[in-house]
Amino acid sequence: MLNKGLRDQESIRIDNILKVLHSLTFVPKFWNLGDILSLENELKDLGMNVESLRDFDEKQLISHLERLHLDWNHFEIFADFLIAISKESQFNFSEKAIAIYDYVQQESKVFSFGIFNKTAATKVNL
Repeated sequence: MLNKGLRDQESIRIDNILKVLHSLTFVPKFWNLGDILSLENELKDLGMNVESLRDFDEKQLISHLERLHLDWNHFEIFADFLIAISKESQFNFSEKAIAIYDYVQQESKVFSFGIFNKTAATKVNL
């Protein structure tokens, strides 16, 4: 387990990575090679790339994210990113996002209407 100082630094690092990943999905566009390379570069900081993200099943992805010491909020933000990129590109990670939302709901022991609504909206759009 990380001590408080290292945990705070790691949390800030993960926050920054997730912010950049989200920024890649804000402008609707056709994903070209440059966009995919930017995505690959940011995912590299989370120990994955587009291919490994595509190849991970839901349990493997959650296990990988756990090893990175993501907190519940980070899990939710990453799932939000997966939903956003699924809407704007040739990738479809909606099932993985739903699995992450469900994981957070079950494991955090706190019910979130926000996550519940995101899950329901994602299931409707499948």
